[in-house]
Amino acid sequence: MGFLDLILISLGAIVALVYVLKFIKLVKILFPKTWCPLSRSFFSSLGEWAVITGGTDGIGKAYAFELAKRGMNIVLISRTLEKLNKVAKEIEDDTGRSVKVIASDFTREDIYENIEDNLKGLDVGILVNNVGMLFSPIPHRFLDVENLDTAITNLINCNMKSLVMMSKIILPHMEKRKKGVILNLSSGTGCFPYPLYSTYSASKVFVDRFSRGLQAEYGYKGVIIQSVAPYGVSTPMTQNQKANMVNKTAEDFVNESLDRVLVGDHIHGCFAHEILALIIKTIPLWVLHSTITQEKVIDHVKNRLS
Repeated sequence: MGFLDLILISLGAIVALVYVLKFIKLVKILFPKTWCPLSRSFFSSLGEWAVITGGTDGIGKAYAFELAKRGMNIVLISRTLEKLNKVAKEIEDDTGRSVKVIASDFTREDIYENIEDNLKGLDVGILVNNVGMLFSPIPHRFLDVENLDTAITNLINCNMKSLVMMSKIILPHMEKRKKGVILNLSSGTGCFPYPLYSTYSASKVFVDRFSRGLQAEYGYKGVIIQSVAPYGVSTPMTQNQKANMVNKTAEDFVNESLDRVLVGDHIHGCFAHEILALIIKTIPLWVLHSTITQEKVIDHVKNRLS
């Protein structure tokens, strides 16, 4: 056997190994309870408290309820105190867990000292960076957004700066205790260039890259940092679209996503969305980016909201 033959065989073996490892990772993501089962006390063993940003609606509220059911006390951080108190009472009445609320508007930059002061002394085991915003539920081309300068600043503060600053506040304590979980809500729209939601999509790319970079930096210290990128979930942000096999309820999505905490630094959260992601990757970008597709998306959303 010649040297060239050895090179080709070695390359073939490496390629085969790479695909085997990818297949194993996919199976772990699709069937987490078989490959990465969690004990009933897993989440509560990380710390006494879970902190959820944007915790009064949708996915954030669902994380708050589910983590309370799994034995954790909850810190809800959101803009409206009345809604915070209402959801806090619902969680306390339903689960018997303690709930602390912090009213903060994440479009602002002067909120983090107050948040840090309110979290002092709490044994925080989980941080869910969920807060996020769209320019508008109706898709727009970038220059068509009303009050664009203000909208850009608000979106960057809410979708990106909040993630970095909340991690800055809580990660040092997790590093010191050598345990903790940070779940950062990205989006399926961040998995490819997404016209009509370009700025939102780009902000979710930031969420994903920041999360996976932090996992590489701190994973060996016992901290789990995971990017969660859902596709369709029925929430106020999506105008409470009717749930189905693909468009999940927030409760179903969160329940499945928490079972996947140990499977890797990037997940789509539930079985249906993992499959959908595989399908979307096969569609050429020119199809998704065509003017015809964009116009149909605009018409579809407007008709649905009318």
